[in-house]
Amino acid sequence: MIGSMAFLAAARLAETGMGAMNMAPRSQTVDLHTVVTGWATGPFAWVVLAGCVYAAVWYLRAAGKLRAKGRTWHARRTVAFFAGLVCVELALGSAVATLSMTHFEAHIVQHLLLMVAGPPLLALGAPSTLILQTADKRIRHAWLKVLHSPPFAVLTHPVAVWFMYYGAMFAFFLSPLLANAMDHPAIMDLWNVGFLFGAACFWWPMVGLDPIPRWRMGYGLRFVNLLIGVPFESFLGIALLSLHTPVAPMYTLASSHAGGGVLWGMTELFTVIAMVPIFAQWSRSDLREGRRMDARLDAEAAAAAAGVALPARPSGPDPSKQRGLAATFAAIRRDA
Repeated sequence: MIGSMAFLAAARLAETGMGAMNMAPRSQTVDLHTVVTGWATGPFAWVVLAGCVYAAVWYLRAAGKLRAKGRTWHARRTVAFFAGLVCVELALGSAVATLSMTHFEAHIVQHLLLMVAGPPLLALGAPSTLILQTADKRIRHAWLKVLHSPPFAVLTHPVAVWFMYYGAMFAFFLSPLLANAMDHPAIMDLWNVGFLFGAACFWWPMVGLDPIPRWRMGYGLRFVNLLIGVPFESFLGIALLSLHTPVAPMYTLASSHAGGGVLWGMTELFTVIAMVPIFAQWSRSDLREGRRMDARLDAEAAAAAAGVALPARPSGPDPSKQRGLAATFAAIRRDA
């Protein structure tokens, strides 16, 4: 909803206040009717819709399996996962996708939905955890093999993820790659899938709900990861706002500038929004750690008063923090 409102506002700005800068006529008028009815109907759009529907049905059935076993699966995870699927469908199947052929603002909104809205919402749904807790032995074996494979370790390395997330944006928007992709729809579809995959790899450890075999990130590092991206996103937005020619031949200069403004403003807004749940998780983690420390000190004091010695504290990471991860990845060993 925020992205759609930003797109409509930017489109109005491009068509009115900056109309003198237009270099080509628009083939589509941006209004509420167009946004509501102008959905994509090509093969790729239908595949995306089918994939989102399949994922939604699977998620509901898997959550139902857990409830049937008497286990709890929080409704907020389901809501977040479905919201992520809606973002993906809006980006690739709605009027945002069709208008992106003539309006750079729509292309930026599509980019935002695929990279900064959809993936974190999908990660908040913890789908990997749901797979490992509800799938049969064969599927769990296959999924764990993927998670522990060397290629997956390389693709999810922080350096590789940074290039897929930030580097891809610069390479795509500030080079002829954008115009080339827009002239070849199949290539554009591949780019969009790549953007979604890179963003999923970026946000998966940032959200941190699913078990992650490699490259786990502490809360402080998550904050730093977001803050480091701020100047990159700002520079890209300013670069687009400073263009003297359209970013691609199918767009006007006014639309190019409006899209740059949307990219700059919305990425900064989403960065601030993303910091809120990370800070909340960090605070809850500190509270839990404080309670554990208090309980330990109380136990030591009681034991000292009774003349009983407690076992020495283990060195290294707190075993309780590893329990959930170990239990999840041990599931496959029990069935082996």
